[in-house]
Amino acid sequence: MSAAAYVYPWDVVGDASAAESVAGLGVDHAVVAAFYHATRALTPRHPLRRVVVAEHSASYLPVGEAWEQVLPPAQRWVEAEDAFGATAAALAAAGVPTHAWVVVDHVDGFDAPHVVNAYGDVYPWALCPSHEAALEYAVGLAAVIAARPDIAGVEFEAAGWYGFDHLHEHDKVAGIPLSEDELYLMSLCFCDACREEYQASGIDVGGLREAVCTRLDARFAAAASAPLSGGLPDPDLAAAVLATRTRVANRLRGAMVREVRTQRDPDFPILFHANPDPRRSTAFTGLDVATLPKDTGLVVNCWKGSTDNIADALGHDAPVNAGLLGVRGMGADTDGLAARAVAMRAAGASGIRLYHAGLASNADLDAMRGAIAAFHGAAAR
Repeated sequence: MSAAAYVYPWDVVGDASAAESVAGLGVDHAVVAAFYHATRALTPRHPLRRVVVAEHSASYLPVGEAWEQVLPPAQRWVEAEDAFGATAAALAAAGVPTHAWVVVDHVDGFDAPHVVNAYGDVYPWALCPSHEAALEYAVGLAAVIAARPDIAGVEFEAAGWYGFDHLHEHDKVAGIPLSEDELYLMSLCFCDACREEYQASGIDVGGLREAVCTRLDARFAAAASAPLSGGLPDPDLAAAVLATRTRVANRLRGAMVREVRTQRDPDFPILFHANPDPRRSTAFTGLDVATLPKDTGLVVNCWKGSTDNIADALGHDAPVNAGLLGVRGMGADTDGLAARAVAMRAAGASGIRLYHAGLASNADLDAMRGAIAAFHGAAAR
Protein backbone atom coordinates (compact mmCIF):
# COMPACT_ATOMS: atom_id res chain seq x y z
CA MET A 1 0.00 0.00 0.00
CA SER A 2 1.47 3.34 -0.97
CA ALA A 3 0.50 6.99 -1.04
CA ALA A 4 2.46 9.42 -3.19
CA ALA A 5 2.27 12.95 -4.56
CA TYR A 6 3.43 14.42 -7.85
CA VAL A 7 6.21 17.01 -7.91
CA TYR A 8 7.99 19.02 -10.61
CA PRO A 9 11.74 19.56 -10.34
CA TRP A 10 11.18 23.33 -10.36
CA ASP A 11 9.12 22.95 -7.18
CA VAL A 12 12.21 21.75 -5.32
CA VAL A 13 15.34 23.10 -7.04
CA GLY A 14 16.24 26.38 -5.35
CA ASP A 15 13.84 25.90 -2.43
CA ALA A 16 15.54 24.49 0.65
CA SER A 17 12.23 23.82 2.41
CA ALA A 18 10.34 22.09 -0.42
CA ALA A 19 11.51 18.53 0.22
CA GLU A 20 10.61 18.73 3.90
CA SER A 21 7.19 20.05 2.90
CA VAL A 22 6.63 16.99 0.69
CA ALA A 23 7.87 14.68 3.45
CA GLY A 24 5.46 16.33 5.86
CA LEU A 25 2.54 15.08 3.81
CA GLY A 26 3.28 11.54 5.00
CA VAL A 27 3.95 10.20 1.49
CA ASP A 28 5.64 6.87 0.92
CA HIS A 29 7.38 8.38 -2.10
CA ALA A 30 7.22 11.32 -4.50
CA VAL A 31 6.67 11.01 -8.24
CA VAL A 32 8.98 13.54 -9.93
CA ALA A 33 8.76 14.67 -13.56
CA ALA A 34 11.78 13.40 -15.50
CA PHE A 35 10.53 13.81 -19.09
CA TYR A 36 7.66 16.25 -19.39
CA HIS A 37 5.67 18.21 -21.98
CA ALA A 38 5.22 21.98 -22.25
CA THR A 39 3.31 23.62 -19.44
CA ARG A 40 2.80 26.81 -17.46
CA ALA A 41 2.83 26.27 -13.71
CA LEU A 42 2.42 28.27 -10.53
CA THR A 43 5.02 27.86 -7.78
CA PRO A 44 3.18 29.40 -4.81
CA ARG A 45 5.85 28.83 -2.15
CA HIS A 46 9.14 29.07 -4.07
CA PRO A 47 11.53 31.76 -2.76
CA LEU A 48 12.78 32.73 -6.25
CA ARG A 49 9.79 32.46 -8.62
CA ARG A 50 6.03 32.32 -8.88
CA VAL A 51 5.50 31.12 -12.47
CA VAL A 52 7.43 28.60 -14.56
CA VAL A 53 6.90 28.43 -18.31
CA ALA A 54 8.23 25.21 -19.83
CA GLU A 55 7.96 26.04 -23.53
CA HIS A 56 8.42 22.54 -24.92
CA SER A 57 8.92 18.92 -23.98
CA ALA A 58 12.24 18.33 -22.30
CA SER A 59 14.33 16.02 -20.19
CA TYR A 60 15.14 17.14 -16.67
CA LEU A 61 18.10 14.79 -16.39
CA PRO A 62 21.20 14.17 -18.54
CA VAL A 63 20.53 11.87 -21.48
CA GLY A 64 23.91 11.46 -23.19
CA GLU A 65 25.29 12.80 -26.46
CA ALA A 66 23.16 10.61 -28.74
CA TRP A 67 19.94 11.87 -27.17
CA GLU A 68 21.00 15.49 -27.09
CA GLN A 69 20.45 15.58 -30.87
CA VAL A 70 16.87 14.32 -30.47
CA LEU A 71 15.43 16.26 -27.56
CA PRO A 72 14.98 20.05 -27.38
CA PRO A 73 17.39 22.04 -25.21
CA ALA A 74 16.88 22.41 -21.50
CA GLN A 75 14.17 24.76 -20.26
CA ARG A 76 15.19 28.30 -19.36
CA TRP A 77 14.43 27.92 -15.68
CA VAL A 78 16.88 25.03 -15.11
CA GLU A 79 19.74 25.98 -12.81
CA ALA A 80 21.31 22.53 -12.62
CA GLU A 81 22.51 20.11 -15.29
CA ASP A 82 20.54 17.36 -13.54
CA ALA A 83 17.47 19.05 -12.08
CA PHE A 84 15.78 15.68 -11.58
CA GLY A 85 18.81 14.36 -9.67
CA ALA A 86 18.96 17.48 -7.51
CA THR A 87 15.28 17.01 -6.69
CA ALA A 88 15.72 13.32 -5.89
CA ALA A 89 18.72 14.09 -3.66
CA ALA A 90 16.79 16.72 -1.71
CA LEU A 91 13.84 14.37 -1.26
CA ALA A 92 16.14 11.53 -0.17
CA ALA A 93 17.69 13.80 2.47
CA ALA A 94 14.15 14.38 3.77
CA GLY A 95 13.50 10.62 3.85
CA VAL A 96 11.34 10.48 0.70
CA PRO A 97 12.18 8.01 -2.13
CA THR A 98 11.68 9.18 -5.72
CA HIS A 99 9.78 7.53 -8.55
CA ALA A 100 10.29 8.93 -12.05
CA TRP A 101 7.34 10.46 -13.91
CA VAL A 102 7.88 9.94 -17.63
CA VAL A 103 5.54 11.35 -20.31
CA VAL A 104 6.00 9.23 -23.44
CA ASP A 105 3.79 9.96 -26.48
CA HIS A 106 2.60 13.41 -25.46
CA VAL A 107 5.40 15.55 -26.85
CA ASP A 108 5.92 18.97 -28.39
CA GLY A 109 8.80 21.05 -29.64
CA PHE A 110 10.77 18.51 -31.66
CA ASP A 111 10.56 16.65 -34.92
CA ALA A 112 8.97 13.22 -34.64
CA PRO A 113 6.32 11.02 -36.34
CA HIS A 114 2.96 12.33 -35.15
CA VAL A 115 -0.66 11.26 -35.27
CA VAL A 116 -2.49 12.22 -38.49
CA ASN A 117 -6.30 12.24 -38.31
CA ALA A 118 -8.78 11.09 -40.96
CA TYR A 119 -8.82 14.57 -42.52
CA GLY A 120 -5.02 14.68 -42.86
CA ASP A 121 -4.49 17.08 -39.94
CA VAL A 122 -1.29 16.48 -37.98
CA TYR A 123 -1.34 16.49 -34.16
CA PRO A 124 2.13 17.83 -33.29
CA TRP A 125 1.53 17.08 -29.60
CA ALA A 126 1.02 13.33 -30.10
CA LEU A 127 3.62 10.78 -31.18
CA CYS A 128 2.25 7.87 -33.23
CA PRO A 129 3.35 4.56 -31.67
CA SER A 130 3.01 2.73 -34.99
CA HIS A 131 6.28 4.29 -36.15
CA GLU A 132 9.52 2.47 -35.45
CA ALA A 133 11.11 5.82 -34.57
CA ALA A 134 8.49 6.41 -31.86
CA LEU A 135 9.06 2.92 -30.49
CA GLU A 136 12.81 3.50 -30.36
CA TYR A 137 12.22 6.83 -28.63
CA ALA A 138 10.00 5.22 -25.97
CA VAL A 139 12.47 2.41 -25.33
CA GLY A 140 15.23 4.99 -25.10
CA LEU A 141 13.31 6.85 -22.42
CA ALA A 142 12.90 3.61 -20.51
CA ALA A 143 16.63 2.85 -20.80
CA VAL A 144 17.70 6.28 -19.54
CA ILE A 145 15.34 6.07 -16.58
CA ALA A 146 16.19 2.47 -15.66
CA ALA A 147 19.88 3.39 -15.43
CA ARG A 148 19.24 5.97 -12.72
CA PRO A 149 20.42 4.80 -9.27
CA ASP A 150 18.35 7.48 -7.52
CA ILE A 151 14.86 6.19 -8.37
CA ALA A 152 12.79 3.48 -6.71
CA GLY A 153 10.12 3.13 -9.42
CA VAL A 154 8.69 4.67 -12.58
CA GLU A 155 5.31 5.86 -13.86
CA PHE A 156 4.76 6.12 -17.62
CA GLU A 157 2.13 8.61 -18.76
CA ALA A 158 0.65 8.67 -22.30
CA ALA A 159 2.42 5.39 -23.07
CA GLY A 160 0.28 4.29 -25.99
CA TRP A 161 -2.21 6.27 -28.03
CA TYR A 162 -2.49 10.00 -27.43
CA GLY A 163 -4.95 11.98 -29.53
CA PHE A 164 -7.31 14.88 -30.05
CA ASP A 165 -8.45 15.30 -26.45
CA HIS A 166 -5.56 17.57 -25.48
CA LEU A 167 -5.56 21.02 -23.88
CA HIS A 168 -3.49 23.29 -26.11
CA GLU A 169 -2.31 26.86 -25.61
CA HIS A 170 -5.31 29.19 -25.97
CA ASP A 171 -7.46 26.19 -26.85
CA LYS A 172 -10.36 26.92 -29.25
CA VAL A 173 -11.81 23.48 -29.99
CA ALA A 174 -14.76 23.40 -27.59
CA GLY A 175 -17.22 25.21 -29.86
CA ILE A 176 -18.75 21.89 -30.92
CA PRO A 177 -18.78 19.51 -27.93
CA LEU A 178 -17.79 15.98 -28.89
CA SER A 179 -18.84 12.72 -27.27
CA GLU A 180 -16.30 10.11 -26.21
CA ASP A 181 -17.13 8.21 -29.41
CA GLU A 182 -16.40 11.29 -31.48
CA LEU A 183 -13.18 12.07 -29.61
CA TYR A 184 -12.08 8.52 -30.33
CA LEU A 185 -12.75 8.93 -34.05
CA MET A 186 -10.91 12.28 -34.05
CA SER A 187 -7.95 10.45 -32.50
CA LEU A 188 -7.67 7.59 -34.99
CA CYS A 189 -4.39 7.86 -36.87
CA PHE A 190 -3.98 7.51 -40.64
CA CYS A 191 -0.25 8.09 -41.03
CA ASP A 192 1.68 5.77 -43.35
CA ALA A 193 2.69 3.45 -40.52
CA CYS A 194 -0.89 3.18 -39.24
CA ARG A 195 -2.21 2.53 -42.74
CA GLU A 196 0.18 -0.42 -42.91
CA GLU A 197 -1.02 -1.66 -39.53
CA TYR A 198 -4.65 -1.46 -40.64
CA GLN A 199 -3.90 -3.27 -43.89
CA ALA A 200 -2.03 -6.01 -41.99
CA SER A 201 -5.25 -6.51 -40.00
CA GLY A 202 -7.33 -6.82 -43.16
CA ILE A 203 -8.92 -3.39 -42.80
CA ASP A 204 -9.86 -1.39 -45.90
CA VAL A 205 -8.10 1.87 -45.05
CA GLY A 206 -10.04 3.94 -47.58
CA GLY A 207 -13.33 2.57 -46.29
CA LEU A 208 -12.31 3.25 -42.70
CA ARG A 209 -11.31 6.82 -43.45
CA GLU A 210 -14.59 7.42 -45.29
CA ALA A 211 -16.61 5.96 -42.40
CA VAL A 212 -14.80 8.14 -39.87
CA CYS A 213 -15.22 11.34 -41.88
CA THR A 214 -18.88 10.59 -42.65
CA ARG A 215 -19.65 10.08 -38.96
CA LEU A 216 -17.75 13.20 -37.85
CA ASP A 217 -19.09 15.38 -40.65
CA ALA A 218 -22.59 14.50 -39.50
CA ARG A 219 -21.70 15.89 -36.10
CA PHE A 220 -20.13 19.07 -37.47
CA ALA A 221 -23.17 19.67 -39.70
CA ALA A 222 -25.77 18.88 -37.02
CA ALA A 223 -28.11 21.66 -35.97
CA ALA A 224 -28.31 20.37 -32.40
CA SER A 225 -25.54 21.31 -29.97
CA ALA A 226 -25.54 17.96 -28.14
CA PRO A 227 -23.06 15.29 -29.27
CA LEU A 228 -24.36 12.40 -31.35
CA SER A 229 -24.22 8.88 -29.94
CA GLY A 230 -22.34 6.00 -31.51
CA GLY A 231 -19.03 5.54 -33.28
CA LEU A 232 -18.25 3.48 -36.37
CA PRO A 233 -21.50 1.97 -37.75
CA ASP A 234 -19.94 -1.41 -38.59
CA PRO A 235 -19.24 -3.30 -35.31
CA ASP A 236 -16.81 -5.70 -37.01
CA LEU A 237 -14.81 -2.79 -38.39
CA ALA A 238 -14.85 -1.06 -35.01
CA ALA A 239 -13.56 -4.22 -33.31
CA ALA A 240 -10.80 -4.69 -35.89
CA VAL A 241 -9.62 -1.08 -35.54
CA LEU A 242 -9.55 -1.29 -31.75
CA ALA A 243 -7.68 -4.61 -31.86
CA THR A 244 -5.10 -3.10 -34.20
CA ARG A 245 -4.52 -0.10 -31.95
CA THR A 246 -4.33 -2.35 -28.90
CA ARG A 247 -1.67 -4.48 -30.59
CA VAL A 248 0.40 -1.42 -31.50
CA ALA A 249 0.19 0.12 -28.02
CA ASN A 250 0.98 -3.19 -26.33
CA ARG A 251 4.08 -3.53 -28.51
CA LEU A 252 5.30 -0.16 -27.26
CA ARG A 253 4.53 -0.84 -23.59
CA GLY A 254 5.99 -4.33 -23.74
CA ALA A 255 9.24 -3.08 -25.25
CA MET A 256 9.56 -0.39 -22.58
CA VAL A 257 8.98 -2.87 -19.77
CA ARG A 258 11.54 -5.31 -21.20
CA GLU A 259 14.11 -2.52 -21.36
CA VAL A 260 13.54 -1.54 -17.74
CA ARG A 261 13.71 -5.16 -16.60
CA THR A 262 17.11 -5.63 -18.26
CA GLN A 263 18.50 -3.11 -15.77
CA ARG A 264 16.28 -3.46 -12.70
CA ASP A 265 15.07 -6.34 -10.57
CA PRO A 266 11.57 -7.84 -10.96
CA ASP A 267 10.27 -5.97 -7.89
CA PHE A 268 11.07 -2.54 -9.35
CA PRO A 269 7.64 -0.84 -9.69
CA ILE A 270 6.56 -0.01 -13.25
CA LEU A 271 3.18 1.72 -13.49
CA PHE A 272 1.22 2.99 -16.46
CA HIS A 273 -1.22 5.89 -16.31
CA ALA A 274 -4.22 4.21 -17.86
CA ASN A 275 -7.93 4.18 -18.52
CA PRO A 276 -9.63 0.76 -18.61
CA ASP A 277 -11.60 1.93 -21.66
CA PRO A 278 -9.16 1.01 -24.47
CA ARG A 279 -10.62 3.65 -26.81
CA ARG A 280 -9.38 6.60 -24.77
CA SER A 281 -6.44 8.62 -26.10
CA THR A 282 -5.56 10.84 -23.16
CA ALA A 283 -2.68 11.08 -20.69
CA PHE A 284 -4.40 8.19 -18.90
CA THR A 285 -4.07 6.05 -21.99
CA GLY A 286 -6.82 3.62 -22.87
CA LEU A 287 -5.77 -0.02 -22.66
CA ASP A 288 -7.09 -3.53 -22.30
CA VAL A 289 -6.07 -4.30 -18.73
CA ALA A 290 -6.00 -8.03 -19.48
CA THR A 291 -3.12 -7.45 -21.91
CA LEU A 292 -0.99 -5.34 -19.56
CA PRO A 293 2.67 -6.45 -19.44
CA LYS A 294 3.38 -8.85 -16.59
CA ASP A 295 4.58 -7.46 -13.25
CA THR A 296 3.37 -3.93 -13.92
CA GLY A 297 0.57 -1.84 -12.44
CA LEU A 298 -1.80 1.00 -13.16
CA VAL A 299 -2.63 4.51 -12.07
CA VAL A 300 -6.22 5.25 -13.10
CA ASN A 301 -7.89 8.65 -13.16
CA CYS A 302 -10.32 9.10 -10.27
CA TRP A 303 -10.22 12.91 -10.25
CA LYS A 304 -14.01 13.18 -10.27
CA GLY A 305 -14.31 10.95 -7.23
CA SER A 306 -15.88 7.91 -8.85
CA THR A 307 -14.47 4.47 -8.11
CA ASP A 308 -15.71 3.09 -11.46
CA ASN A 309 -12.24 3.05 -13.03
CA ILE A 310 -10.93 1.11 -10.03
CA ALA A 311 -13.65 -1.50 -10.41
CA ASP A 312 -13.12 -1.77 -14.17
CA ALA A 313 -9.36 -2.24 -13.79
CA LEU A 314 -9.37 -4.86 -11.03
CA GLY A 315 -9.18 -8.61 -11.51
CA HIS A 316 -6.09 -8.91 -13.69
CA ASP A 317 -3.29 -9.41 -11.11
CA ALA A 318 -2.11 -5.83 -11.63
CA PRO A 319 -2.03 -3.41 -8.69
CA VAL A 320 -4.38 -0.49 -9.30
CA ASN A 321 -3.64 2.95 -7.87
CA ALA A 322 -6.18 5.76 -7.74
CA GLY A 323 -5.11 9.12 -9.13
CA LEU A 324 -6.79 11.83 -7.05
CA LEU A 325 -6.96 15.57 -7.69
CA GLY A 326 -5.94 17.53 -4.60
CA VAL A 327 -5.91 21.14 -5.85
CA ARG A 328 -9.09 23.09 -5.17
CA GLY A 329 -8.28 25.68 -7.84
CA MET A 330 -8.30 22.90 -10.45
CA GLY A 331 -11.70 21.66 -9.34
CA ALA A 332 -10.88 19.31 -6.45
CA ASP A 333 -13.27 18.82 -3.55
CA THR A 334 -10.52 19.05 -0.97
CA ASP A 335 -13.02 18.97 1.91
CA GLY A 336 -13.95 15.44 0.85
CA LEU A 337 -10.46 14.29 -0.15
CA ALA A 338 -9.86 12.11 2.92
CA ALA A 339 -13.22 10.36 2.52
CA ARG A 340 -12.45 9.84 -1.17
CA ALA A 341 -9.09 8.26 -0.35
CA VAL A 342 -10.78 5.83 2.03
CA ALA A 343 -13.40 5.03 -0.62
CA MET A 344 -10.65 4.20 -3.11
CA ARG A 345 -9.07 1.80 -0.66
CA ALA A 346 -12.45 0.17 0.01
CA ALA A 347 -12.95 -0.20 -3.76
CA GLY A 348 -9.69 -2.16 -4.03
CA ALA A 349 -7.04 0.47 -4.80
CA SER A 350 -3.59 -0.54 -3.59
CA GLY A 351 -2.40 3.05 -3.53
CA ILE A 352 -3.28 6.69 -4.16
CA ARG A 353 -1.46 9.33 -6.21
CA LEU A 354 -2.19 12.96 -5.33
CA TYR A 355 -1.98 15.65 -7.98
CA HIS A 356 -0.12 17.89 -7.25
CA ALA A 357 2.09 18.88 -4.29
CA GLY A 358 3.84 21.69 -6.13
CA LEU A 359 0.69 23.34 -7.49
CA ALA A 360 -1.23 23.07 -4.22
CA SER A 361 -2.05 25.88 -1.83
CA ASN A 362 -1.15 25.48 1.84
CA ALA A 363 -4.78 24.57 2.54
CA ASP A 364 -4.62 21.96 -0.23
CA LEU A 365 -1.50 20.48 1.35
CA ASP A 366 -3.35 20.15 4.64
CA ALA A 367 -6.13 18.27 2.81
CA MET A 368 -3.56 16.00 1.14
CA ARG A 369 -1.96 15.27 4.49
CA GLY A 370 -5.33 14.28 5.89
CA ALA A 371 -6.14 12.11 2.87
CA ILE A 372 -2.84 10.24 3.11
CA ALA A 373 -3.31 9.64 6.83
CA ALA A 374 -6.85 8.41 6.18
CA PHE A 375 -5.70 6.08 3.40
CA HIS A 376 -2.92 4.62 5.54
CA GLY A 377 -5.40 4.13 8.36
CA ALA A 378 -7.85 2.35 6.07
CA ALA A 379 -5.07 0.16 4.66
CA ALA A 380 -4.01 -0.86 8.17
CA ARG A 381 -7.48 -2.06 9.13
